[in-house]
Order: sequence, then C-alpha cells, then structure tokens
Amino acid sequence: MSLSRRSALLGAGATVLAAGGAIALAARDKPEPVSPPSLDPQGRMLWRNWSGIASSYPAVRSAPKTEAELAEVLKTSVAPIRAVGAGHSFTALVPTDGTLLTLDRLAGIESWQGDEAVVRAGTRLGALGPALAAHGRAMANLPDINKQSLGGALGTGTHGTGKGLKAIHGDVTALRLATVDGRLIDCDAKTNPAIFNAARVSMGALGVITQARLKTTANRRLHRHVWVEPLDKTLAEAEARFAKHRNYEFYAVPFTDLAANITHDETDLPATPRPASSDDATLNVLKQLRNLAGFSTPFRKAVAKTLMGSVPPEEAVDEGWKLLSTDRPVRFNEMEFHLPVETQFIALKEVIAAIETHRRDVFFPIELRRIAADDAWLSPFQGGPRGSVAVHCHYKDEYEFLFALVQPIFLKHGGRPHWGKLHSLKAAELAGLYPNWNDFLKVRRELDPQGRLLNPYLKGLFGI
Repeated sequence: MSLSRRSALLGAGATVLAAGGAIALAARDKPEPVSPPSLDPQGRMLWRNWSGIASSYPAVRSAPKTEAELAEVLKTSVAPIRAVGAGHSFTALVPTDGTLLTLDRLAGIESWQGDEAVVRAGTRLGALGPALAAHGRAMANLPDINKQSLGGALGTGTHGTGKGLKAIHGDVTALRLATVDGRLIDCDAKTNPAIFNAARVSMGALGVITQARLKTTANRRLHRHVWVEPLDKTLAEAEARFAKHRNYEFYAVPFTDLAANITHDETDLPATPRPASSDDATLNVLKQLRNLAGFSTPFRKAVAKTLMGSVPPEEAVDEGWKLLSTDRPVRFNEMEFHLPVETQFIALKEVIAAIETHRRDVFFPIELRRIAADDAWLSPFQGGPRGSVAVHCHYKDEYEFLFALVQPIFLKHGGRPHWGKLHSLKAAELAGLYPNWNDFLKVRRELDPQGRLLNPYLKGLFGI
C-alpha cells in the first residue's frame, strides 16, 4: 500500500519518536525464522514458499517444455506430483516429497481468437501485462501482486478488486488440462463442461492446466488515487465508492483508526507514471509504532494520527497493468476470507476489535476488496458477489493466532477461505460452504483415481 510519496517525512517522525521513547527498536524486533537445511540427508534440495512457512524436499524436479513432456511426467513420475508457480500461496498446496514441476518453460501467448488470448499457464501475470498491451489489449483486472503464474492464479481463485469485475478465472472461456493418464483435455462451457466447471479453480488436484483462453479488454489508461482518512469515514462511504469506481479497495490500519483508500478509474488524461513505492517505509513506520508505543493503545493511536493523518494524496495515470499490482518486498503471512457483501464491514470491525484487544504485535494493514460473482464450482465467488477481508502478519511474527482469533469471526459471517491463504478448514466444513463440493470430488476421482496429485495437505482438504 503506497500511503505517501513522502515516506521520508514519516520516517523522520518515527525517528523523533524513537529518540524520545527510550526503547531500543532492536530490542523488540524478532530474529529471522530458522530456515530448514538447504539439503536433506538424501541430498535433495529444499523448496520453500515465498513467506517461508511451507517447505519440502522433492525427490524429482521437472521443467517440461512441451505439453507432451508434461503429460509424460504426470503419467510416469514419482507421486505426489505438484506444480509450482511463484510460491506465493501460504497454504501447503505445493510441498511434496515426490515430483515438483514448474511450467516456466510453458509461458507466453500461444494465439489469439478474436479479442481472446490463449495464454500458456506458466506465464507470470507481470509478463502478461506488456505482452497483451503490445496487441492493444489488457486483462480486465489484476491482483495485488503480479508475480504469480497464470496457472497458479487460476488454481487458487486469485482476484483483484472491483464490484463489476470477476476474479481471473471468471474471464476464462476455455482451458486445456493435462491429466495423470497422459491425456490433454480441452474443455469449455459446452465441451466437457463438468471438467471446465471444476478445473477453473482446482488447486492442481485434477491435473495441470497447460493453457487458458482469456477474455481481454481494451488497454486503457487508469487514474490512480490514494489517500488516507479516518476509518469511520471510509466505512461510511465505502459502499458508494465500490459502486462508483472501476476499482476500489481500502486498507484499515489497526491501532491507528485510519484507512488508506485506493481507486482506479479509466481516463484519457496523459500518463503521469506512478512514483516509487513507499511501502517499505510505511510498514517500517507502523512497525516502529508497534515497537515503541505498543505498551499503550491510546498513545499508539495518537502518535499514528500525528504521523499519518495528514499524509498528502498520491496520484498517477498510466496503463492499468502498470498500476493495479504492487511489489511486496516485505514478506508476510496472510489469511483472507470472502464474505457476503452485507457482512464484510461487520466482520472487519470485529477483527479489528479482536486484534486491538489481544494482539498488540500486529501492525500490517487489513485489506478489503469486492469481487463479482462467477460460476466455477470451487470459486469463493460462486453464487454471488463477495467482499474480501485479508489479515496480514509480518513473516517474523507468530501467525497461528489467526486460526483461533480471526478465522471464527469470518466463519460466523459466512466467509469462504481464499484457497492460497491461511485457513484450517477440512472437507466436512468446506462441503457446507460450496453447493457443488461433491460434484467437484466426483470429477476429481474420475481424473485422478489413485490420488497421484494429492499431497498430505490436499488429502486433508478433500477428506481422503
């Protein structure tokens, strides 16, 4: 979240606070988490996800360069077979002691069918933007981070924000799936429709998507506007802003009573490139406020409002693929649930109250977005639009409290978990959240009867 172009001003304020606080910042910072060994006793190399909490030592690593090679790997290699993109999922979807495969060599735009692009699944979203722009086209929306592969984004239901905009899989009109018996299955709404409904969000449990046909839009410039205001004002006006703006989201900042708001709207204004991100500096200020003023919530809030309450707005105009996503150099762990729109803000208020009462160590902002409905069977947005609430923890901090303190709030208000974010739900609980849960399991059994694609985490997820 870019709160200001003048992060140095915030940093100076935090320095003054530190000088007068008589508490050493280093004394409150936690050490780096201990990394597993780079090699296991058998000499197998470590794989670890971006935040560092999921890892394994695959016996086989594979990088097929053709669909035929991929099909052969799925048919013959050591199970469990798991595909990996950028490793930005926080759940244990990827770890395997069998075969880890990457689709990095199956990347790029395969072809065009009118304004729809056939894109290979190993394509990173950050690379897809300029590739589409070269044809005057763009993805309708992008997630907060664009490092993911297309296949990984589809598999976990990755999304951006916008009341009238679907998650990425909602713009898929056809796909090709490689299965463990060596087949390549093409599917869409008319051809193999059950596989299409199941595979668009499937966590790599049916097979491996090799390519997808995506709807695109004209490559328009967007006007980006970022500003900070009292959280009460944001909550009072958020619903109207979701309705008014092409893209709207906001970040509620615990222990500050403030919120950062971000809008994007189509414009014909000339480009004024986005300034360098101040995310690192902003998060450092919030961490210092935690470390130096965390002993008193009223004092912490008062200092936060002094430092951040008058931060000037930020403006930028550029092509959407350059503005909608953000680099996230500071690692974190995350829990995100998708709630009925009528309970989104209620749940947020309860989450903030729980954190400010029980977890003074939290300093990351809480992100709220809105996503349109689609019909994929395991899409969190199946059956109606949803409002997401995402709670983040610094990667050095303990995150297990999310399961006991935050997840029950989301479940009470009808939330469904983001498949790539932290949650502890199993098959019995998930079956009650998804009307087509058993339909998905039937297709899964037909395509992978021996469970060659299932690691221990997925077996628990599907009750196997």
